[in-house]
Amino acid sequence: MSLLLASGYLRAERTMFDAASGKTKYELRLTNKEVYFMFVQMIEDWFREYTPDYNAFIKALLLPDVDAMNEYMNRVCEEIFSSFDTGRHPSKKSQPERFYHGFVLGLMVDLADQYVITSNRESGFGRYDIMLVPKQKNKDAYLIEFKVFHPKKETSLADTVQAALAQIKEKNYAAELLKMGIPAEKIQTYGFAFEGKQVLIG
Repeated sequence: MSLLLASGYLRAERTMFDAASGKTKYELRLTNKEVYFMFVQMIEDWFREYTPDYNAFIKALLLPDVDAMNEYMNRVCEEIFSSFDTGRHPSKKSQPERFYHGFVLGLMVDLADQYVITSNRESGFGRYDIMLVPKQKNKDAYLIEFKVFHPKKETSLADTVQAALAQIKEKNYAAELLKMGIPAEKIQTYGFAFEGKQVLIG
């Protein structure tokens, strides 16, 4: 991340001190459209072999077709990701949740013409992971929460998915969407659960 800042690809919009961790957090923004398109091209190059499935994943996200989403994510994770990327156990050091968050966010760049895509913004009583706000009123909005399987708290990835969905509801992440006039029935929620290279979306 420091390399991207130094190179001028990203700029820090806002800094926040997290008293719990004792660390400073940064809200970052791409510097210009040229950099945006560079990252779009880079992501497309990574998944050139998976283009048909990639497009299918985006369609499945919007349908929603959870089975197709799970099939894509698990295949890509198995064939492309290393355990170094995703981590085998939840820890602050490996931060697999951030890795998957960034990956899924990258998959959504092609939706920028249809949705306003935001990440890690405040809404309700916390900060959601990803929000998709439709540019056309007849389309659904989406809230996505990521969670890494925690064996001390959960017995399966299905439990982790439910914990992610419960967090969206309990912290009222939909508050911002509701303020925009989007009815509750037009707000779709996804929980993404991870354990190493295993993924479950619900």
